[in-house]
Amino acid sequence: MNEGLAFLEGLSLIASPCILPVLPLVLSTSVDGGRGRPYGIIFGFVLSFTLFALLSRKLVAATGIELDSIKNASLFLLLLFGVILFSRKLSSKFGELTQGISNLGNRLAETGKPGMVGGIVVGSLIGLVWTPCAGPILAAVLVEVIRQKTDMESYFVILAFSTGAAMPMLAISLAGRSILKRMAFLSHHSNALRKGLALVIFASVAFIFSGYDLSMPVSQASPVAGLALEDGLAAPYHAPEFSGIKSWLNSPPLTMERLRGKVVLVDFWTYSCINCIRTLPYITAWDRKYRKDGLVIVGVHSPEFEFEKKPENVMAALSHFGIHYPVALDSDLSTWQNFDNLYWPAHYLIDRQGRVVYTHFGEGGYDVTENNIRFLLGIKDKAAPQAAEAFHAPDQTPETYLGYARAESFAGMERISRDAVANYRFPASLPADSWALSGQWAVASEKIVSKSAGASLRLEFKASRVFLVLGTSNGRPVHATILLNGTPSGGNAGIDAPAGNITIRRNALYELIDQKRPNRGVVEIKSSEPGLEAYAFTFG
Repeated sequence: MNEGLAFLEGLSLIASPCILPVLPLVLSTSVDGGRGRPYGIIFGFVLSFTLFALLSRKLVAATGIELDSIKNASLFLLLLFGVILFSRKLSSKFGELTQGISNLGNRLAETGKPGMVGGIVVGSLIGLVWTPCAGPILAAVLVEVIRQKTDMESYFVILAFSTGAAMPMLAISLAGRSILKRMAFLSHHSNALRKGLALVIFASVAFIFSGYDLSMPVSQASPVAGLALEDGLAAPYHAPEFSGIKSWLNSPPLTMERLRGKVVLVDFWTYSCINCIRTLPYITAWDRKYRKDGLVIVGVHSPEFEFEKKPENVMAALSHFGIHYPVALDSDLSTWQNFDNLYWPAHYLIDRQGRVVYTHFGEGGYDVTENNIRFLLGIKDKAAPQAAEAFHAPDQTPETYLGYARAESFAGMERISRDAVANYRFPASLPADSWALSGQWAVASEKIVSKSAGASLRLEFKASRVFLVLGTSNGRPVHATILLNGTPSGGNAGIDAPAGNITIRRNALYELIDQKRPNRGVVEIKSSEPGLEAYAFTFG
């Protein structure tokens, strides 16, 4: 059934504008050279398109060539063919070249069908020109089938599609030869006809280069009765492009054009953000469930802190969270700015035409997002109910930054000394949601660093769970003790601080306290040696 549908989809391309540029080439090159030439042209077209499709993924992955570059190169070749058609002298030279190849091939093969081999050469060139020139069809066919499927069935699907696309061309070329032979007027004015066909090519190249959408996505599921896009955008818009990406993880470089024909979920996240981390089980589950149906999840890692810009840190996070979908390192926030994004996490759902149709910012809304994914994929039934979302106390302590650039609620005995080592003391008590230091600390713009053994950090909070972004300034493990209300955390210890002891080996988010339900308390982290880095508290 897949092969049959692919054949019909290829056959239907006769109604698409992307077929117009190559029809003049098929007509003009099939008129001369014997009865076998039209069949040779079509055979060459099918062969070159099929081979190009099968090799395209490896070519793009190995060279990093963008599809826009391939498309522009094909338009140049198409324009060159138009110039050849427009010039009688160049057409004659081109005809002599292909006829010479044809004669040589026929003598070697002794087929007795003049023009067959030359037609294969011409058809192969036409197939290579048409493939990327179609642009969105390349994305729909090649990315849909080649990038996501690796079994033999995908090869037959490509072959069936290209054969279907070639059938109308064969009919047109045979009819064109018959018409030209029977109408003396056209035969006598072949030069004018050839120039007219060249002008059609020039107009088609200009039309395609202008950026008009010629897409006819392959195997695109239709919206499903019984489902609807929930909370969709009133005015969907063309998805901004990925830009300024330092490197891609789990994938070769992607572009929105390459993803045309897919349903795409773009997730802006950063690996030490607790709100982002809490969304990851849902996102990774969607990747496992719907990748085979045509969903592509792209995680755009947009760092909040400098240490999050290091690729090795992000790679460790991907392994830790079980992330296997493509991740783009947007270290300079270029793609973040393209999307006019303001939040971690932020989800942009893009339909098969490349339009952003739904957005969600922050945690929650997982049932709506999943049902919208299923709607765009054409899956008929609604998603199973989502697990209960994390509970947040109404007066829970807000996220608390420690570096002086965004620090608030500091309640220590001394003023903060910026970019300098200073001694600090705890006050007798802490106001609600405030923090203080004891011992030697260096306070930088986005972090604080312990400079003496026993240096401590306290925070008064209300929450069930307390998280802190920590690191080590010297690359060596740093040990610390966690106290809750002045005593070891014991049964209230977080998963990363069993029995109130924690070892920090890398920059990451650590769970210090888990009280099981919201309560007020004072958490203290005491460093056993210099080198402890602390960035921001978050809560759950």
